[in-house]
Amino acid sequence: MKPIRICLVGATGLVGARMIEAAVLRPDLRLVGVARREVPLPPGARMEMLLADPENWGDAIAAANARVLVCALGTTFDKAGRDEAAFRAVDQDLVLACARHAKAAGIGHMILISSVGADRASRSFYLRVKGETEDALAKIGFARLDILRPGLIRGPHQERRPAERLAMLASPLIDLLLHGGLRRYRSIKADTLVQAVFALVREKAGGRFVHDYDAIRYAIRRARG
Repeated sequence: MKPIRICLVGATGLVGARMIEAAVLRPDLRLVGVARREVPLPPGARMEMLLADPENWGDAIAAANARVLVCALGTTFDKAGRDEAAFRAVDQDLVLACARHAKAAGIGHMILISSVGADRASRSFYLRVKGETEDALAKIGFARLDILRPGLIRGPHQERRPAERLAMLASPLIDLLLHGGLRRYRSIKADTLVQAVFALVREKAGGRFVHDYDAIRYAIRRARG
């Protein structure tokens, strides 16, 4: 069977890095990463890396010849220097630009790593931008759009502030207290998120699908049969 080609933007982040590692064991998938700088690849990695400045990512995305675009781009408000324009430049403008390039290149399926609580009406600037971006993506016209809304993503981040490290340590205990409608705020391992992405790349039904904590895990179970 011919492997499914996946164009990955956001290869330098936690989820992107875990995708690259997990793909080593997946001959049925072929990753093509688009990034502005080189990314260390694990031994046996079955992928290509296309390096370009973001303003030229359109050509790189087209050259990927992929069936699915996976967008794991994202920063934090603090990393953006608490500058709203700088944050939007990555989490909204660049995400939408990549989506439009993908659509123009004939890619019909996009998977976005967003955030729990994303809502254009949120009082949180971070969540409001995430919600606005999701709504804008829905208007681009992909045959299928999957939006994953994880809570705290657990994994070996290269950089973590003390508050984040504390949240990582406390999250397994906090998760036990989150039931009912609060389950969607449970933390999730980056590797679990990657399993869900790899499960969703095979879905063919059209439409816009939003996956919170339980739906992310269900996608994995469904793929396993």
